Amino acid sequence: MSVNTLYNLTEQPWAVIAICLVTLTIALFCIRFFIMYWLKKWTSHTKFIFDSLFIESISKPLTLCTIIVLLTIIEQGLLIKNESIAHFISFSTINIILGLVAIILFFDRFFIGTINYYSKESAVIFNSQSIIKGVIRVSVLSVGILVLMGTLGISITPIIASLGITSLAVALALQPTLENFFSGVQLVIDKPIRVGDFIELESKEQGFVEKIGWRSTWVKMLPNNMIIIPNSQLSKSRIINYFYPEKELSVPVDVSVHYSSDLEFVEQVTLEVARQVLIDHEWGVDDYNTFVVYHTFDNSSINFTVMLRAKEYFNRFWVKSAFIKALHKRYNQEGIVIPFPITAINTSQEAANFNNAEH
Repeated sequence: MSVNTLYNLTEQPWAVIAICLVTLTIALFCIRFFIMYWLKKWTSHTKFIFDSLFIESISKPLTLCTIIVLLTIIEQGLLIKNESIAHFISFSTINIILGLVAIILFFDRFFIGTINYYSKESAVIFNSQSIIKGVIRVSVLSVGILVLMGTLGISITPIIASLGITSLAVALALQPTLENFFSGVQLVIDKPIRVGDFIELESKEQGFVEKIGWRSTWVKMLPNNMIIIPNSQLSKSRIINYFYPEKELSVPVDVSVHYSSDLEFVEQVTLEVARQVLIDHEWGVDDYNTFVVYHTFDNSSINFTVMLRAKEYFNRFWVKSAFIKALHKRYNQEGIVIPFPITAINTSQEAANFNNAEH
């Protein structure tokens, strides 16, 4: 750096301050970066989950702490030595606010990370994680605001004293919201539905449960769109849960054969095809003991039902389709007739009835 440049800088103290401030900021954030780097490297070699959660939770709070250190240095006059300027610049209140925000962020991220971890281990937490996260965030934020107000010298005693009346007014104003919230809690505890279940609503809409929130439940329908149902409405309606108590379910298939068919042979062939399809198909239950039940003498056919079994409700369509194709092919090979709807006039029977009537 030339002598002229140094002279110019000394003649312009704000340029010196700016350069020092930028240098200090870069230095502090470099220190923060290396601290986080070594902490993450150290926790990557441990199997304990909470140390990793701790490191992830302090990332943003540590940034705020770096800003607090920077503001403190400025306030102490390491960069600003002019007393008249320092008299008007005070970062104490800002530092207090940033410190409390850092604490709130830390606990929020730590608790939410804990819920995310245990939701993989517990079905109850997995189904209710949206509600639990909402309660945690509201609680942490409420406590943080009260502590901040107390720290800034704002009396919180009247606020706490008025919470009783305020709570009643809020409860009346937010009655539908609270009803949805407690209905969501009821759904989580009672577990009529769980995240990932395939359900059918009372309105005949079907879909997979995507999320049980504090206000509503999200169901992803088969056309790939989402239906959002208030929890209070869902808790009062009838629901068919195709994944409870287990995902496997029976798949009935109605079949018709001609009156002239050998029913014992038809049953034998049908069962052979059904068992082979359940073994070969990826969604079939291969150890299921399928069966045939004859039930109707129809106008042009004898009707029966074949009972198959699929691993999930949605997969029943593919199992049923594979069975129909295989059965149709086998019936053609064996000469078994699946009749068209026909109406036959039995002239010999009608003639005999007419002669009997004449005599």
